[in-house]
Amino acid sequence: MMNSEVRPMLDIAAFVERVKTGDLRAVSRLITLLENGDPHGTAALALLPGRNHAAVIGVTGYPGAGKSTLIDQLVRAYRRQEKTVAVLAVDITSPRSGGAILGDRIRMQDHALDPRVYIRSMATRGRHGGLAEATRDAVTVLDAAGYDVILVETIGAGQDGTDIATVAQIVVAVVAPGLGDDVQAMKAGLLEIADLIVVNKADREGAESTVRDLQEWHPHVVRVSALKGDGIPDLIRAIAEHQRILDLQGKDA
Repeated sequence: MMNSEVRPMLDIAAFVERVKTGDLRAVSRLITLLENGDPHGTAALALLPGRNHAAVIGVTGYPGAGKSTLIDQLVRAYRRQEKTVAVLAVDITSPRSGGAILGDRIRMQDHALDPRVYIRSMATRGRHGGLAEATRDAVTVLDAAGYDVILVETIGAGQDGTDIATVAQIVVAVVAPGLGDDVQAMKAGLLEIADLIVVNKADREGAESTVRDLQEWHPHVVRVSALKGDGIPDLIRAIAEHQRILDLQGKDA
């Protein structure tokens, strides 16, 4: 008698071709296989091309700074440029299911019906550093699938949430007014890895002093109010300029 739990063999080559055409079911399945450490996922990943297309932007910062709201605005801005966008939102692990608690996807429901936007939450599964174990591989999958922009949101780590710098080409650190002495702590973590600092909720009291404090330690500080959309065009331009510099450096290397 055939064991009902035995799965049919996966045609890896055909599966990879589906991923490369941007087939959403294939993309989602491959990321799930990689999260679960399935050998089919490892075999498929090995057949994918290396990263060479997408702009990979990491968004990190302390909890409550407004990272998800900022990402929502970035998705809107890039879609207005007619770019395809993928979002990997790293969440805490649900103690009940072992999966991600889907807070970020709930916040981004406005994009759910857009076929050119892919949003996925990934559970940390106890891993430290702000990312899930399979985040890097998921970025490779999404790049191979042809997305123009990949936004990776960390769980909301502080000083120790620096793993994003090993995955993203550009790291955006989001902070809120009223940091005070936290600026000193950030020097040993976020300020060292961030390419851009975003002071969100910039309509709040203390925003000006927060911007000034950060400008003493970092050359690229952008002031935004993500809820209102204020400052988003400035941030998009700053990201594009940094990407341009990276591209020039890559050509010179």
